[in-house]
Amino acid sequence: MTRTTTRPRRRSADALAAALATLALGLGGAPPAAADDPGRAGQVEVPAGVSAGVAVFDRTTGTFTERHNENQKFRSASVVKLLIALDYLRTHDPRTLPAADRTRLDAMLRRSDDNAASHYWALGGRTAIVDRSVARLGLTDTDRPPAGYEDYWGYVSLSAADTVRIYRYLLDTAEAPVRDYVMGNLRQTTRCGADGFDQHFGIPGSFERPYAVKQGWSGFGASGDCGPKPAAAARNARAAAGVDLTKEALHTTGTVGPDDRAIVAVFTLHPDGTPYGSAYTAVNRLTRSLDVPGAARPAGTWVGTWGSGVKVRPRPTTVDSAPLTSLPAGVEVLVSCQKEGQEVTVPPYTNTWWAYLPQYGGYMTNIYLRSPGNQLPGVPLCSS
Repeated sequence: MTRTTTRPRRRSADALAAALATLALGLGGAPPAAADDPGRAGQVEVPAGVSAGVAVFDRTTGTFTERHNENQKFRSASVVKLLIALDYLRTHDPRTLPAADRTRLDAMLRRSDDNAASHYWALGGRTAIVDRSVARLGLTDTDRPPAGYEDYWGYVSLSAADTVRIYRYLLDTAEAPVRDYVMGNLRQTTRCGADGFDQHFGIPGSFERPYAVKQGWSGFGASGDCGPKPAAAARNARAAAGVDLTKEALHTTGTVGPDDRAIVAVFTLHPDGTPYGSAYTAVNRLTRSLDVPGAARPAGTWVGTWGSGVKVRPRPTTVDSAPLTSLPAGVEVLVSCQKEGQEVTVPPYTNTWWAYLPQYGGYMTNIYLRSPGNQLPGVPLCSS
C-alpha cells in the first residue's frame, strides 16, 4: 500500500517564470497564474470534490516547486493568527513581554487558542490589523472580513501565495527576536488544539521534523477528536466577496526541512457536511503529493480506519495503558509495524493484533483498521 513516486526534474524553461514569481513576491505583486507554468500541470493531486489553493516555495533556489490556484482566496480560519501575532509584535518586543502576554501568545500559536486570538484582534483594532498587514507585508489577496462580520477574524481571506509572502516576511525581513519567537512557537505546535481538534494533519502528518506549522480549520462542529470540545458556534450561511464562508475548511501552512528550506501553503474547502476525519485524510493525501524540497517523509503504510473515539495507547493492551489520544473518526493512519497483544472484542470481531502508529507514538487495535484480515498484509512485525 506504500507508494513511492519519483518526480521528474523541473524543466529549465520554467526558470524564467519562477524568477518572475519570486520578483513579484518581493515587490508585493501577484505571481503568474499556475496555468502559465507548463511544468505545474497535473503535479498537485487534489482529491475529488476538494477545492484547493497550493503554493510551495523553495527558499534555497528562490523558486516555486508547486503552484495550484495559488491566488484563490479562502477564509483563513486560524491561519490569520500569524498576522495577528506579527501585528502585535510590531510594537512589542517578544524578549520583554509580560508573563500573561507570553502565555496568551504561546497558546495562540501553539494550540491555536481562539480566545487569545479574539483578545489580540480586538486590541489591535480588528480590521486595522488586516490593513496594516497588507501594507507592511505586500499582500495582494488578503481582505478584511465581510461587512458586518468585523469581529470574525477567521473570515479574513487569505491565499496560498499571500501565505508564502507572510512566511518569507517572517523569515527574511522581520527582526530576529520576532522571527525566533514566532517560529519557535510554530515548531512546538501541539497535537491537540485548544478546542480539542487534532491538528496533526497536512505538513506534520506528511513529513518528519524539522517543520514549523500554523494550521486552520473551520465548519466541522465538534468532531476533532482529541477529547471534549466547547460547543460549536453557529455556522453562518453567507458568502461574500467570492469567499466561501460555509464549506468545511482545512488548511496546513508552515515550513519544512533544515533551515526552513521549503514554505508550504495548502488551503482546502470540502463538500458541505464532510466529516473531519475525511477532510484530514484528503489534506494529508494532497500534501503527500507535493514536491517539497528538503522534506523527509515517514516510512510506513497508510491504512484507513473506521469507528469513532478509537484510542491510541502506549502498549498493545488496554490494561495499565491509558490512552494517549483518540483518532478523528474515519481518518487514514500511518502504520510502521504490528505485533500481537491483548485480545480485543468488538462484536462481531475479535483480534489480538495491534498496529503501531509512529506519528502518534502508540498502538491501536487492528479491529478498527480497514483490512480484510486480523493481521495487516505486507506490514512488518515490531521488533520489540
